[in-house]
Amino acid sequence: MRWNPLLRSTVVLMLPASLALAQGPPPPPPLTPLPPPPQPAENPVTTAKANLGKTLFWDEQVSSTRTVACGSCHQARTGGSDPRSLLGSTRATNPGPDGTRGTADDVLGSPGVVLNTASGAFSWSTVYGLGEQVTGRTAPSNINAAYAPEQFWDGRASSAFVDPQTGATVIAAGGSLESQVLGPPVSSTEMGHIGRDWSDVAARVAAAMPLALSPAVPADLLNWLSGRTYAQLFTEAFGNAAVTGARIAMAIATYERTLFSTQTPFDAEIAGTPSLTPQERAGMQLFGQVGCAGCHAGSLTSDERFHYTGVRPVAEDSGRIVVSHDLADLGAMKTPGLRNVALRPAFMHDGRFTTLVQVVDFYDRGGDFTAPNKAPAVRPLGLTPQQKAALVAFMTRPLTDPRVAAGTAPFDKPGLYSESGLVPQVLTGGVAGGGGLAPQPVALEPPLAGDPVFTVGVTGAKGGAEAVLVLDDAEPPADQGVPASGSFARLTTTLQGSGASDGFGSVSLGVADDAALYGRVLYGRWFVDDASAPGGVASSPAFRLQIFGANAAGVLAAGPGARNAGTLRLYASEPSPFRESTVLRFDLASPAKVRLMVYDLGGRSVRRLFDRASAPAGGYALSWDGRDDAGRVVPGGVYFYRLETDHGAATARVVRLQ
Repeated sequence: MRWNPLLRSTVVLMLPASLALAQGPPPPPPLTPLPPPPQPAENPVTTAKANLGKTLFWDEQVSSTRTVACGSCHQARTGGSDPRSLLGSTRATNPGPDGTRGTADDVLGSPGVVLNTASGAFSWSTVYGLGEQVTGRTAPSNINAAYAPEQFWDGRASSAFVDPQTGATVIAAGGSLESQVLGPPVSSTEMGHIGRDWSDVAARVAAAMPLALSPAVPADLLNWLSGRTYAQLFTEAFGNAAVTGARIAMAIATYERTLFSTQTPFDAEIAGTPSLTPQERAGMQLFGQVGCAGCHAGSLTSDERFHYTGVRPVAEDSGRIVVSHDLADLGAMKTPGLRNVALRPAFMHDGRFTTLVQVVDFYDRGGDFTAPNKAPAVRPLGLTPQQKAALVAFMTRPLTDPRVAAGTAPFDKPGLYSESGLVPQVLTGGVAGGGGLAPQPVALEPPLAGDPVFTVGVTGAKGGAEAVLVLDDAEPPADQGVPASGSFARLTTTLQGSGASDGFGSVSLGVADDAALYGRVLYGRWFVDDASAPGGVASSPAFRLQIFGANAAGVLAAGPGARNAGTLRLYASEPSPFRESTVLRFDLASPAKVRLMVYDLGGRSVRRLFDRASAPAGGYALSWDGRDDAGRVVPGGVYFYRLETDHGAATARVVRLQ
């Protein structure tokens, strides 16, 4: 193979520093762009299975509280990591081994679920109370995870995939993605309840309407779903309707095998097309010379091995040794790939750095802690400011796939309930109890029509006291005693805990599967017997919720001209004006042939968002990303979206900002 001098720096990237700087024979052939990831013969990639996996990955109903999806922690806009993991965020802070937030051993993790039981009742966490629990490490990127032989920072998800319900080996080798899926849904911190197993998870999935909590579903996926049940989707993907833990894992793993990022400037460069600036190319050269490429090796930018690099003391996180039982792995973590790294909000397994500049400074000073097994390559480097800037430049644009940054297919996603305006909102007010503070409501779960278990908690109240939750169409007064009734519900419980403000509890109720409830606004407030409170009753701030149907049906008011003889309803887009994406919703009163198109002011077709010969009755929500059918970003301006059915048509306007 002929040596291409334009790619000299690329070759250096794959060499250890000692070889990169040595004199010798001509360099080896350049790296090649990443091929598609391998797939096990026992679980080949199919379109149906990938679509099913995408649906499951983004469905918050998989979690016990219906508030967390796999996608909550892994989003393209943050490079496949968790957008909620923001330094300084109490919600995303795990207090570390000492159990106290605000100290040096804190970890930036991912918010999970409130500790809860199989009945839906909230339980008290000694660390988080009735708040969302937080994982003990940052979420690794799921993009390009399909290349890894083992998953998680410590590699505990192995290549052999074992059916979680039968114990049979399903994939002998190459099934680390399937193995990884098995952890979070049954973790009582991340997505599960105390004692949850995979039979529970499978039963939840089988009973759910796919992506019912999503306020917006990409058009292609919505077309594939076509209003079908999970049983029908599993039939298409696997040949019959059985919903099992192994199949859930295999579908999600299949979807993740479609999330490989191979369209970066770095890929173009190593394919022979010069695509880097002089500074970026200098950074790539330096990346190999100073030893970064010893671990962040090859075109994947990871050796997929485990190293202790001095990020934190080994006593604070044992790392790989828990899996390998090898002292050489004490505190060691897997080398993360650096593709799309500049999009991530936090770096290292504990999230201690928020910029790549800080990461480069860390390695330049040789790490912050030491141990006998510390990687030899982590040593003081003596980099100049110009060299540091070049390294950061190389890790930014050259390693970023524009599809990942923009969230376009295959990296697009359904909207999440937990990121929408559908989450109940805590208001102000309340009456303080004996502890000097008002009790606090915990209202996180979705008020979805048809939800059999909707749980609301209270904390910071008098322990052992009787507490009443009132849900009413009007806000219950805070200071007029306990209401005798509620127009929607009035529920009573005895709080656990003791002391003037250490009491806690929760109540659960079902929400009827009734379209007449869609859009109904309710106000809730807790009332707690407390002789030390004015009038003998402490009360919480009120909270507001709005009952909704599948895909947020019933929560938006129709715009002008959006109705047509009661057979269809086209809603105002939200938001409008918009820059990145907007949600277009419509309701069908009966099955119909449907097409939803976007047009420019000249009446020219811009985007076909939905086209189905027979769509079932119900609510629909589609996201328009401001692109035309060819994938090009459209100019800012006024556009019209038109819903056409065999029962009639409706048109509305949307504005895209430049």
